[in-house]
Order: sequence, then C-alpha cells, then structure tokens
Amino acid sequence: MVDTCGSPAPIPVTTRVTPGLDAGILRAMSARESNEGYSIIENASLRGRNTFGVEARAAMLVEVREPAAIEGLFNSSLLRARPVLVLGEGSNVLLTRDWPGIVLSIATRGIEVLDDDGATARVRVQAGEHWNDFVHWSLSEGFSGLENLVLIPGAVGAAPIQNIGAYGAEVREFIVEVEAWDREAGNWARFDNAQCAFAYRDSVFKRACDRYVVTAVTFALPRQHTLRMEYAGVREELAHMRVASPTPSMLAEAITRLRRRKLPDPAQIGNAGSFFKNPLVDDALAQTLRREHADLPTWPGGAGKTKVSAAWLIERAGLKGVRDGDAGMSDRHALVLVNHGHASGAQLWGFARRVRATVRERFGVELEPEPRVV
Repeated sequence: MVDTCGSPAPIPVTTRVTPGLDAGILRAMSARESNEGYSIIENASLRGRNTFGVEARAAMLVEVREPAAIEGLFNSSLLRARPVLVLGEGSNVLLTRDWPGIVLSIATRGIEVLDDDGATARVRVQAGEHWNDFVHWSLSEGFSGLENLVLIPGAVGAAPIQNIGAYGAEVREFIVEVEAWDREAGNWARFDNAQCAFAYRDSVFKRACDRYVVTAVTFALPRQHTLRMEYAGVREELAHMRVASPTPSMLAEAITRLRRRKLPDPAQIGNAGSFFKNPLVDDALAQTLRREHADLPTWPGGAGKTKVSAAWLIERAGLKGVRDGDAGMSDRHALVLVNHGHASGAQLWGFARRVRATVRERFGVELEPEPRVV
C-alpha cells in the first residue's frame, strides 16, 4: 500500500468485525453517539465518499457532526485501537484498497462572521462546509477574493491542507488562522498564516498529514479586491459573456464556465481534478527542455527552480486520452486521471505510475501526485 505521507502502510483486512476492538467499548461508544455529535458505521463502503468512485471499505466509519466531539473521540479507546484516516469529501484522495481501521469523516457545518469593519471581515468556517458553497456565500455577502477558486470540489477543511489554487489565485492569501486537533500532542492547536508554512499545493498540514485534523478555518475577506483575469482564457470568456467591467460574481461565472468545459465532472466520470503537480525543476534542466521544445510552458519557480507544465509533458508524451481498461487520462485535460467506470484504486494508481515513468523516461522530469494516495 502506498501512502504519500510516508507513514507505514497498514495491512488491509476484509473481515466485517474490526479486529482488536473491544465489543464493550464499541457498544458504549455507539450508545452515546447521538448525544456526542458523531455516528458510527461498521464495515462501511467508501465508494460514495471519494470522487474517484472506487470501491473501498473501512472497518469502521465515524462521522463527526459536532467539533466538540473530536477531542473526546481522540481520547477514547475506540480511536486508539486501530489506524485512523481523516476524510473530508474525498475529492483529493485515491484509495488503493480497503482501510483496515477507522475512517474519521468531518461533517461539521457553520459560517460565522467574527468581525467586519466595512472593508474586510474575518469569517470563521467549520471544516465540513462545502468549499464551493462557501465561495458562493462569500460572493452573495459582497466579499471578494475567492472568485477564482470557484467550483473546486471538496470541504473547507481541505483548503489549507492542499493550499488550493486556480486561475492565478491561492487560498493562502486569505487565510488568517487554522484550528486543528494535534493528534501527536493530544491537544488543540491554532496556526496563523505564517505557521501554516504554505507553499505550492502544500502546507504544514499536508507534510504531517497524519498529525493534524483541521477543524475550522478563519478567512480575511475584503469588500474590494483587484480581480485577477490574466489566466489564459479568462478575458476571452468574459468577452464571450459580453462583460466589459466584471464584478467578482461575474468573474466567478466565467471561471465556472471554463472549468466545466475543460475539466470532467466527478459526478459523470470519477476523478479528483488535476492528479499531478506542475513540477519544479532546476533552471538548467528547464533551459535544456526549452531548447528542445520551444512551446513548453514554464514559470519562475524561485531559488534556481523553474515550474514546468505537467499537462504539456503528459500530452507531449502521448498519454492524453489514453486508457487501460477503465483507468486512464482524460481526453479533455491531460492532468486529470479518470475512472471510466469500474477501475479499482490500485488500477488507477498503477496507471498513474505508468504516466510518471513515461514522462521521466521522455523528459527526465519526475511528476508528483497532488492527491493523497492511500
């Protein structure tokens, strides 16, 4: 089993009864669940809880509806008995096989305006809120800044972990504070923006993804914000909409249309959006690649590095639209790994490894997955 966090891979189990769990503990936890803000399902299917739509099962699923339940759960014998995988909406994970322990699903809800001085508001959002719903809420309330991040699937709690970004914007620009349960220290922790150590599709939470459980995120949302329309296709889409002076909501609509045309809908075909990061390579390698391929898109990467287009590398390697059984790369976007119907997680990961090997052999560039591969 592969785990991109680098933690030891547990051996999967297929029995319905969870090995090692005391039946008395389970009965006691189940009896209290309605009052404690969580629910328990044994031998739970995860097919509907990951956007790849792969069949995988968890020995136990614990769904948390109230943030206060998290501390008690992590201090209980239930969560100490088996390995724990934290799952939001499953839009940034590839499950390659069954999970032998407990899947903790964060389903908390709530948006609270902490303060608003008329120019900027601090807004605290529970981790289980749907990201796209929150973006539309912010626009409806007259805030700006998040319009470029519209239609990104997943929960709010996943946004700082991945430092989600799209169309020239990243969520780190608007995050003030992240609240999390520290599983290693056994207490609550708060991270200001600097302590989150944000980087391209990265953060302290992703680098230690089995340590922190994000429970809430506080954003600073401005009333006035310079719109970002430089990304390829954005101005053209606005022109097609006959919009000369866009509002944040109009820009969000333009980006929504672009995303729907370019990216396959997970409701129609299983995927997790872009599967590979744009790789950072040494400037010397980038120069060599540009000499050989003048049309290779590149961007400054800082500190002697250059960012190159993973989609270009995959497409030029002849892999866009290629499939092996039900696993393949989308014919609409070369970065998107797709499940055409009944591919297993292991088959999808095997195809992704084939893509990595082909690009490495052809260009000498190592592609890194964006989603967590478990």
